[in-house]
Amino acid sequence: MSLLDQLTTFSKTSLRRTETHVRTVDGREYVESRDDQGRSNLTPVGAKDYGWIGDVKPDLQVAKIRPGLFLGSQDVTVRPELLRSNNITHVLNVAAGVETETFPDAFTYKHVPILDLPETNITEYFQDCFAFIKAGATSGGVFVHCNAGVSRAVSIVVGYLMTTESLAFEDAYGQIKQIRPSARPNDGFMKQLKEYKPSQ
Repeated sequence: MSLLDQLTTFSKTSLRRTETHVRTVDGREYVESRDDQGRSNLTPVGAKDYGWIGDVKPDLQVAKIRPGLFLGSQDVTVRPELLRSNNITHVLNVAAGVETETFPDAFTYKHVPILDLPETNITEYFQDCFAFIKAGATSGGVFVHCNAGVSRAVSIVVGYLMTTESLAFEDAYGQIKQIRPSARPNDGFMKQLKEYKPSQ
């Protein structure tokens, strides 16, 4: 039988029934199947409380960028043993709407709320953040974080290395990316950092 004959005589009813597990962008899960008439049926599976696909595993990486300079997510800030084991004395929070001054008697905190939006001028926060980083790095260690430790905190640390070590953007970002592979400033921050010319 030729391929053309096979295609013209093929019947969908000869296909084996299967079920497909579907997860929507908002985190809901379904099992999709077909009935005897070939109509699609979606059956909800479980319940998601998030409204999105939740990542509930904490990110506890304390990325050592330089002696005394560390980078990561807000998850680390509720683990004083992680901070202490790295001799961290200062915590710089650059997330908007996130308060992480959990242990005020044990650590020195600074909160510089920055929105993670491409149109936010990240360089206008450099001077304030860099002064705190320098103070923290010389008196023990400083941990720089935002929510996920991916965009805002990374941008601040990239700018700091560019300023204090006269590194080109590619070098500063490349070094951080090797230590913290999830590092990825938003497109607006990337553009600003590439154009940033530190005044020494």
